[in-house]
Amino acid sequence: MGLQLLVSDVFAADNILEVSQSKQMPMSLTEYFAVFEDPSLMLTHTDVQKADIAARFKTDFPAGEAINLDFSRSAYWLRLTLRNASDYPLERLLEIGYPLLSNVQFYQPMANGAYQSLTTGLAQPLTTRPYPNRFFVFPITLPAHAEQVLYLRLQAADVIIVPARLWESQAFHRYERNDYLVQAWYFGMATAMILFNLLLFIALRDALYLLYVSFVTLMALVIATQNGLSKELLWPNTTQWSDMSSLILDSFMGVAWLLFMRRMLNTDTFIPKIDQFLKALIGVYLLSVVAFIIDLQTFVQPAIVLYLATVLLIIGIGFFCAFKRQRSAYFFVVASFILCFSTALNALMILDLLPSNFVTINAMQIGSALEMLLLAFALADRFNLIRRQKEEAQSQVLMAQQHLVEHLQSSERLLEARVAERTAELHALNRKFETLSITDALTGIANRRHFDDVLASEWERASRLNQPLAVALLDVDWFKKYNDHYGHQAGDDCLRTVATVFAATVCRTGDVVARYGGEEFVFIAPATDGEHALRIAEKVCAALHALALPHALSDYGCVTASIGVAALIPREGDTAEMLLKSADQVLYHAKEQGRNRAVLANASLLIPPKKPHASIQ
Repeated sequence: MGLQLLVSDVFAADNILEVSQSKQMPMSLTEYFAVFEDPSLMLTHTDVQKADIAARFKTDFPAGEAINLDFSRSAYWLRLTLRNASDYPLERLLEIGYPLLSNVQFYQPMANGAYQSLTTGLAQPLTTRPYPNRFFVFPITLPAHAEQVLYLRLQAADVIIVPARLWESQAFHRYERNDYLVQAWYFGMATAMILFNLLLFIALRDALYLLYVSFVTLMALVIATQNGLSKELLWPNTTQWSDMSSLILDSFMGVAWLLFMRRMLNTDTFIPKIDQFLKALIGVYLLSVVAFIIDLQTFVQPAIVLYLATVLLIIGIGFFCAFKRQRSAYFFVVASFILCFSTALNALMILDLLPSNFVTINAMQIGSALEMLLLAFALADRFNLIRRQKEEAQSQVLMAQQHLVEHLQSSERLLEARVAERTAELHALNRKFETLSITDALTGIANRRHFDDVLASEWERASRLNQPLAVALLDVDWFKKYNDHYGHQAGDDCLRTVATVFAATVCRTGDVVARYGGEEFVFIAPATDGEHALRIAEKVCAALHALALPHALSDYGCVTASIGVAALIPREGDTAEMLLKSADQVLYHAKEQGRNRAVLANASLLIPPKKPHASIQ
């Protein structure tokens, strides 16, 4: 049976691929494409089939892994002629292994001679792809004894690269599985590096590790964007963001890398003038993000040049610091050289200065993996260096202590008296400091801190010995009015007088008198029941009243005090705070009953109120 031509626009200049006789899969399609540039963006599939335009397709591309069409605002039409000379239909998969093409339109002839079209691309939702993959994969059915002319229309905001291959289905599925395993290995390694250095940052609080975590995270996102995984897994339904995400993430990654380098090499102190330039360069990278949002295609080529210049700068700074024998620079230079070299390969491929192949297309991913491994050694070396420095410092301290001990032992007889004298002075100072730390500066009696410590201790002892414990809260009546009328200096004198009377009246061994805060005072009476504690409190009220310290705004004409007393034997479930709150509650009752008195809390009041009462001055 003779070959049946399904289409009529096959030209003699086209290199026809005989699919049935091709035993090697996959097959690179580079040399079989005919390419036409459409700067007007107006030509349709029908237009490019017309004889005058069809004849303008360029052919004779050299064999290779990809066609690089450089930066262009034009649309490119690719024509591919396939032949099946076998006696049975063939099913193949056409793979375009470059995921950064903004718009991909695929045209395949049907049995009736008409073409069916499919539109997908980076700027289209993932659901538009006929085969779910990080690349663009188109299923093709070739009838027996037939030729088909396929068309592709391509546009990109970035460079247009076409690494096209033809696959058998089973071979492609095996390749796809292995490909995703490799991707999983890379991103698993990146995740491990991120988590490890994040733990080091938490443990050491060294910002260098956090900067490295930021850099590796952005690098992983850049790689995921450039190899199509981010479109597949992170933002499948975005359009404009998908187009610009690669360059925007590149810029943020450049910022993170420069910040990491500044920190690791200490450029701010080691080479301050260059460091100022690095700060400015970081600003340029941040401005490039805004530029990409405004007009991506205008600024993409200058950005590539900027990236290349930054690569050279980073390598130069690394070598300079290594030449100056900076330890961290040795690891940094090797790791940076690999990463920068791979970045340069990728950039030169984009600028069409290097051929497009597996190495140049995947250079950043390969370089990133090697860089992460090398910098892992660098950061581990930094950790070991910090540990060694700490051990050396401890060793020096121990040696100094040993020399000091030896020196003291050799001169012990001469210095014995002086040491004893200094020791006595030190003990005296310690006692003085201890006294000051538990003494209220204004009144000279114990302060709130000492009261809290004693209350906790006495509560524990009362619980253990099943003895009662009493506390009393004293509040100077109408003290705010006293302050306002006589002035703060007189108020301080008044508080000192109250403290003197309080301490002189509550003077049993074991009792503690303290200033609780403001005009409030408190005493603790261990092994004392409520009635006994109430009598002590009443003596305090009487002594203060008898002092007759003038208070023109008091109902009594002199300074008086109200006291709330509470006592209990601690039981399970009771707390010292409960006892203190009970005393505070009955202090409130003492004020309500006319002040200048002491009131004892009964058993029902030894439970703290649910809501705090309003204070009464």
